[in-house]
Amino acid sequence: MDHRRISELMTHDVVSVRVDTPFKEIARTLMEHNVSAVPVLDGAGRPAGIVSEADLLRKAADRSDLSGRTPLPHLEAWERARAEGRDAGEIMSAPAVCAHPEWTVVEAARLMAVQNVKRLPVVDEADRLLGIVSRADLLRVFLRRDPAIREEITHDVLGTTLGLAPSDVTVEVTEGQVFLRGTVDDSGMIPVLVRLCGSVDGVVSVSERLTYRADRTGRDVRAGSGAVP
Repeated sequence: MDHRRISELMTHDVVSVRVDTPFKEIARTLMEHNVSAVPVLDGAGRPAGIVSEADLLRKAADRSDLSGRTPLPHLEAWERARAEGRDAGEIMSAPAVCAHPEWTVVEAARLMAVQNVKRLPVVDEADRLLGIVSRADLLRVFLRRDPAIREEITHDVLGTTLGLAPSDVTVEVTEGQVFLRGTVDDSGMIPVLVRLCGSVDGVVSVSERLTYRADRTGRDVRAGSGAVP
């Protein structure tokens, strides 16, 4: 069982700008390529930061409005400095928060959540740009077809990891929702099985109606465990 790697999901043909790229050229680049942000590269081809539509719009928002219909936004000193920037190096959000191609979807998603970013430049061991991965790219794992999810759970989780026979537990998958039915040897195996199934790429939820042959004390038991949403 293995999560999808960033190398499988990232965009390889990356639109980028240089640190000294002027403001208007950045705006043209975003519009011509229909992207909302681009990496900013230094002289060695390493991401120094990210410049986005939001970074460019600070300049428009910071200008006086003679109509008086909207209040002037309050900008911190660093925001005002970037609003007055003339090139990518002065406007960009820095430093760049990057990922590596061997990372899993889980690792990239956690970093995005912690850093509150929408995309990650993907770099090699020398920090040179290889690609870029976005939130939308990570969500592609939920487009996995139900038969592929069922096959991974049946073969990798039940068979290889837990050593269960196909006759022990049946697996049904509908729109990424997994339902388990059958009997396992030990009551302690049920939460482990549910957790492992839930970690499979593309799984939305896991529920079960499993029984067990013995509890952790070794006593023979034939009781249902209920359902786990």
